[in-house]
Order: sequence, then structure tokens, then C-alpha cells
Amino acid sequence: MFNRDKWNEVIESLSSNIFRTVLTAFGVFWGIFILVLLLAAGNGLENGVKGIFSGISTNSMFMWTQTASRPYDGLPKGRRYNFDVNDITAIEQKVNGLKYVSPRNQLGGFGGSNNVVRGLKNGDFYVSGDYPEILNQESLKILRGRFINQNDIENKRKVAVIGEGVLNELYEIDEDPLGTYIKVNSVNFMVIGVYKKRGFGGGDAEEEQKKVYTPFTAFSQAFNYGEVVGWIAITAEDDFSITSLKEQIFSIIKTNHRIHPEDDRAIGNFDLYEQFSKIQGLFIALNAVAYFVGILILLSGVIGISNIMLIVVKERTNEIGVRRALGATPWEIRGQILFESVFLTIIAGMAGIVFATGILGLINQFLPKDSDIPFVNPSVDLQTVIIALTILIITGLLAGFIPAQNAIKVKPVDALRTE
Repeated sequence: MFNRDKWNEVIESLSSNIFRTVLTAFGVFWGIFILVLLLAAGNGLENGVKGIFSGISTNSMFMWTQTASRPYDGLPKGRRYNFDVNDITAIEQKVNGLKYVSPRNQLGGFGGSNNVVRGLKNGDFYVSGDYPEILNQESLKILRGRFINQNDIENKRKVAVIGEGVLNELYEIDEDPLGTYIKVNSVNFMVIGVYKKRGFGGGDAEEEQKKVYTPFTAFSQAFNYGEVVGWIAITAEDDFSITSLKEQIFSIIKTNHRIHPEDDRAIGNFDLYEQFSKIQGLFIALNAVAYFVGILILLSGVIGISNIMLIVVKERTNEIGVRRALGATPWEIRGQILFESVFLTIIAGMAGIVFATGILGLINQFLPKDSDIPFVNPSVDLQTVIIALTILIITGLLAGFIPAQNAIKVKPVDALRTE
């Protein structure tokens, strides 16, 4: 492997026509360069999307009531119903593997329809009554103060956590909102915190900052919701998937509210785990496409190396004949050709990897650090580099196989007769 004569022979062979060698190696360089960039782009997109989901319990489901689509137990089709606090208790007691069960009531919706007032300023914002666990289920970052805690729930404190959008519309620049009061439908709530939430881009990202979080108990009391629950967020333990548990949850709700067991339209739900699993499947497919396209481009370079090695074998026919006449075995001849092919492939491929890494470094320097664009830190890990090197070695062997076979077929007598 480290025989000086062998290395001298390789270098002399490849440098005898340096322009031809560089052009041939460029195919491998370009193939591995494109492969690394495609994989890095896929990783950048995956990092960006996962960044959007950061802080969110992806093993979660959100559910709400809809109209019953079937008559059942003497009750008509098309009736409306509401969740209640008894549903929360029943779900927690009867379904194993749940981590959080968070009820919510709300006023307004995206765009808001409720009136929030502070002094002479007012705005329409989304206002919700929540439990502290919601902080573990939504991507909320507390910028000032604190979030709702269990004491707020037990004592029905009229406190509120507002978003940056609410802060900007109701307060002056640099004004401290903590300890001040806002009115929600004429009910006073003291501001105890300010949050920032990562939205999913577009208008929704701005709308996510225009919410007011209050304790569930205080909200229900202030706005006469009683035992009613409008919306439920449920997160499963890490050893369970919420997708596998949701039918048990639906069954409990249907039993409690006398809904037909096969009425799949009566309960609305959004299974975040299921959707996140689809996104992960998409990234697997993107990586597969990147490998497929990159390897196809790489194969075109390998064909070029195979061609140049065939030419090298042809040019060295006389030399090969002399070596065979002096006792060189077929394996020694084959090994020399394969070694030259692998060497050229690895050198070209490593140059492609280094160049691609440099380009990725420049891209990361110019990418904005805090942006709603779902593209963050496009890069490849050590495992990918090792895979790329393995591909290079295999393709190098493939490129040299046919020329090597042609070389050992040369008969010493015939080779010595060539000019």
C-alpha cells in the first residue's frame, strides 16, 4: 500500500497527461459536490421545519366538538354539544400513557372578535383560558415575567400573559407591561408576562403574537362558561403515540355525550404526531432523491475515469508485457490498475467534498439567524461524509474493474511486439 515505487508509478501515470486527468476527475468532483449540496439542502430544510416545531410536543392531538352526523339514543342528527370538565377527568383516569390533558376555553379566533382595552387603546385579540401544561404543548418563549402557574388556577386569579403583538398595540415603546391591567370584555386582568411564539410563516406568524393567555378557572368564572370546555390539547408519553391512543379518547367522549360509536364527524381533531410523522417521511424521501440524483451524476464521472483507465492500459501495453514477462502475477497487474483508479476517484471526490463544505460555510454565514424561513444550517454530518467516501471507493473500484481485466488479458509475447 505504501510502496514508494507503486506511488511513483501512480503519480507518473496520472501526470503524463495532466489536462486529460483533470478533465476526467472533474466528473467525480462534480458528482460528489452535487451529492453533498443536495443532502445539505435537505438537512437545512429539515432543521428549519424542526425549528418551527421546537418547543411543541409533537406527540400531541388537539380536539374540538362538531355536530353529530348520526341520530343516536333518541337524540337527533345535527345536534351540537360541548366538552366539559368531566371529560377531562374521565380521559385522565381511563387512558394510560397520557402526559398532559389540557382543557381550553377561548374568545374570538384568528383575527379576533373580542374587545381588549387598556386605557385609551384597544384591539381585537384571541383570548384563551388555559392550564400551565399548555406551555409544554405550544412553542412559547417567555420574554418577561412568567406564565400561568397552578396557584393561579386554584385561586382563580385574573392574570394574563400577552404576546408581543398585544404589547406593541396597547403599550408605548419601552413601557413595562408587568403589573398593569387590561380589560377583556370589561373584566380586568393583570399582566404577569409577555411571550413570543414561533408561527408557521405568513400571516399566521404575526397572528400568533396577538394572543392573551389567562387561567382556565378565572376565564370560566369571568365569562360564565361554568363546566364547559371548548377545546382540549392531549399529549402522550414518549413510549406511546397519541395516534394509537386517540380512538380510546374518542370512545370516552362519545359515551359521555351519547354520540353514535361510528360517528366520526362529531369530534374534530388535529393529530400533530401523525402530521409530523408524514413530514419526517418526506425528508427521508428527499434524502433518497438526493442520493439517487447525486449517484447518477457521480456515475457519469466514474464512466469517464473508466474510459481514461482503458486508455492508460492501452498506452502501457508494452510496459504490462514486460512486467508479465518478468514474473508479475495477474493480481499484481489488476491491483495496480484498480489502485490508480481508486486513487484518482478519492482525490477528485475529496476535492468535491472540501469545495462543497466551503460553499456551505459561506451560505451559513449569510443566512439570517432569526427568520421565519424554514431553512437553517444546511450541513452534512460525519456519517454522510463516511457514506460519501464509501461510495467513492466503490465507484473507484468499479471504474477500474474493466480496464484491470483488460490489462491481465494482455499476453506478454503480444505486448512486447507492440510499438
